[in-house]
Amino acid sequence: MGNGEFKKVTQSEKLLYGPRKLLICGFSSAEQPEFINLLKSLGLTDLPLVWVTEDKENMLLGELFELEDKTGEKISSSLSRAVIMAGIKEKELHQIMTGYRQSTNMIRPLYATLTPVSETWTIKNLLTELSMEHEAMHKKNQ
Repeated sequence: MGNGEFKKVTQSEKLLYGPRKLLICGFSSAEQPEFINLLKSLGLTDLPLVWVTEDKENMLLGELFELEDKTGEKISSSLSRAVIMAGIKEKELHQIMTGYRQSTNMIRPLYATLTPVSETWTIKNLLTELSMEHEAMHKKNQ
């Protein structure tokens, strides 16, 4: 899998690859409104959200990004907590990450952006890869 490489994301108006949408994994139904309120506070109310649940773990990212806005809403997910972003401005990505860190008490998610390579991965494989990368970075920083 590890075909992807890290690319620095700036604070620009440049759009990320893919359709304007977020895939959200690992949030309980009780936590979902807090995430939605965060987006409202950031002025991102027009951002479509797909709440990824366990029954979709073998779907390709490209397929998940085709699902309708609010798919999976109000259903708890035990998947690894992650936010996968596509089609938003680079500065919006930074807004979401900074806003989440500063204004919520929820467990921090893993973050990723959709790429031509990753859209052919299943969400399960992406979450595994993200978790391994996170663990490796954590060990490196100790």
